[in-house]
Amino acid sequence: MTLELPDIQWRRVSPKYIVVDLVGTLLTGIVVVGATSIAPAVSRVTWLWVIPAALAVGFIVLLAFTPRRVRALGYQLRTDDLLFRKGIMFQRFVAVPYGRMQLVDVNRGPVARAVGLSELKLVTAAAATAVTIPGLPEAEAEELRDRLVELAESRRAGL
Repeated sequence: MTLELPDIQWRRVSPKYIVVDLVGTLLTGIVVVGATSIAPAVSRVTWLWVIPAALAVGFIVLLAFTPRRVRALGYQLRTDDLLFRKGIMFQRFVAVPYGRMQLVDVNRGPVARAVGLSELKLVTAAAATAVTIPGLPEAEAEELRDRLVELAESRRAGL
């Protein structure tokens, strides 16, 4: 069973986010594979090299799927909520009601900032509905933040 919503036009994140995700995954992979290589190098136990080798293969596969994973990210502003989706094999759809939003935050990491991107984080009282939309162009993130704050304020006023 698939949860495709045909009447919804998804807004996608910037294709530049692929670079940000690739750099983050690559750096994490280098650190993890490097750290797990210390034990076999120091102990000179040959079979221990299987661990960093397996991790390296895992990170290479993760890097290969990064472009597809980024293309699967999307969001939609609906009448009463923001709908966010992510995932290829394990898809996740989260609807965040505007009236339940407590915080709308824009963050920019160093790599994302270098390519002009931001991430928008929506926080509610329920931890399960917290959503982070990565890879938004800076102007779009600022505009979306302001729009969501406006919608949240108008919806809360009616409570």
